[in-house]
Amino acid sequence: MKKRNAYIAILAAMTMTAASCGKGFLDEEPSLSVSVGSAILTEGNMLEAMNGAYRAMTPTLLFGRNVPLFGDLLADNVYLSISNSNRLVPMNNYTFVGSSAEAAGIWANAYLAIQQANRVISTNLTASNNVNQMTGEAHALRAICYFYLVNYFAKPYAENPDADGVPVVTLPASETGALIKPARNKVREVYAQIISDLEKAYELMPATGMTIHPNNSNFFSKYAAKALQARAYLYMGEWAKARDAAAIVEKDGGFSLTGTEAAFNTYWGGNVARTDKLETIFELNYNATANLGVEGLDAIYSRSAVGDMLVTDELYNLYAATDRRRGLIVPGQRGGLDVLYVNKYQNVANADRDDVKLLRYAEVLLILAESHARLGNDTEGQKYLDMVAQNRDAALAGSTLTGQALVDAVIVERRKELAFEGLRLFDLYRQNATFNRPNMGVKAHSSYVEVKTTDFRRLQPIPEAELAANPNMRKNLGY
Repeated sequence: MKKRNAYIAILAAMTMTAASCGKGFLDEEPSLSVSVGSAILTEGNMLEAMNGAYRAMTPTLLFGRNVPLFGDLLADNVYLSISNSNRLVPMNNYTFVGSSAEAAGIWANAYLAIQQANRVISTNLTASNNVNQMTGEAHALRAICYFYLVNYFAKPYAENPDADGVPVVTLPASETGALIKPARNKVREVYAQIISDLEKAYELMPATGMTIHPNNSNFFSKYAAKALQARAYLYMGEWAKARDAAAIVEKDGGFSLTGTEAAFNTYWGGNVARTDKLETIFELNYNATANLGVEGLDAIYSRSAVGDMLVTDELYNLYAATDRRRGLIVPGQRGGLDVLYVNKYQNVANADRDDVKLLRYAEVLLILAESHARLGNDTEGQKYLDMVAQNRDAALAGSTLTGQALVDAVIVERRKELAFEGLRLFDLYRQNATFNRPNMGVKAHSSYVEVKTTDFRRLQPIPEAELAANPNMRKNLGY
C-alpha cells in the first residue's frame, strides 16, 4: 500500500468528484473516467470528456476558491478576519506545513484536470472544426493548470529557470498506467510545455467557428489561449514575445472594456457567460447545479455569506474616490469593527452564482503596457496603461512616466485591476523582492508581515503523500 503516487490520489479524487457532480455543467454530464473502456470514439464522447476536464477545474480546492484566493491572501490584498469560521487559518498565518491539505488539494485536482485534458489530446478522431476546437481547448486547459502549479510549487522563472518545477505529464493514464512516478521537470521545461500547448491551441481552434458547444466565455477560445500565452511570456521575462502575443488579442480578438460606470457595475453584477466579448476572455462556470455553496470564492468574500476574507486598508487606499473599481470594495462591520468587504462577486444569494474569471481583457492591455515599458517603448507603455487606468477613472490624467517609474505604475495598476482574481502573489514573486503584508491589528486573526526572498513558504509544499509514494520526487526545502 506504500507504493503509490500522485495518480492514486487523483483516481481517488475522481471518485469523490464523480459522486458529487450532478448534471448541469454546460448541460452535459461530465465524464471523469480514465479507463480504457471509456474510449473517445465520437465527437459526442469528446465533448463529454472536455466537460469533465472543465468540471475538474472547478472544485473549492482548485479554481473554485483556493487558487485565486491564495493569490491575494498570501500577498498584500486581503487578510483573515478575527471573526472567522476557522477556514484557512494556516494560510493566513503562514504556518502551513508539509501535510497541508490545501497544497495537496491544488496538486491532486490540477493533475486530475491535466489527466482529463490528456485524454482529449490523445484521441485519434478525424480532424474537423469540432475536433480541432476541443483538442485546442484541452491544450489550453492543460497549460493553465501547469501555469498555476509551477507558480505555486516552484521558484519564479525570473529567479531561477533551472530550479525544480513540477512533473510534466502529457499522456493519459490509459497509456501510461496509473502508477507512473514522474520526477520534477525544471521550471523552464514546464514553461516550454505551457507555451507549446498554447501555441498548439491557437493553431488548432478554428477562426470560422464550430457547432459542438456554445461560443461563450465558459470555454477556452483561440484568443483566450493567446492571452494566456502573453501572461506566461510576461512571467518568463520574455517582453517582446509577451507584447506580440498580447497584440494579437488586442488587434484580432474583438474584446472591449465597459464604456461607462453603469456598464461596469452591470458587468460585475452579472452571473452569465459572455457572448459579447465584453471584459471577460475566459471564466469557469458555477451555475445553479454546479455552484460550491459556502465553499466558493464568492462566499468567503461576501458579507452576505462566510465573509472571512477582508480587504487591506493599503489596497483600498490605492483607489481614488473617482475610480469606479473602488465600488467593488464596500465598507461594513464585522465583530463590531469597521472593515472592508470584497464586492466583486455579487451573486452569492443566487443559485446561479458568479463565474470565476481567469482571463480578462484588461490584463491583456496591461501586459502590453508592461512589456512595452520594459522594452523602453515609453509612449506605447503609457498608451496601454491609460487605456485601462483612464477607463476605470475618468478623472485621471494621462501618464507621463518613463522607464522604471512607468513599469512600477503598471504593476500598481495590475494590483488595482486584478485584485481578488489571484495574480497579485505571482506579480510579487516574479519581481523577486521581499514584500510586506499589511498588519491589520485587532481586525485580523493574526499577522505575518514580512515575506522575505529567503522564506521557504514562498513555495507550497510538495504533498507528503506524493513524496512518500514517489521516490523520484524531491520536496521543497524547509518542509
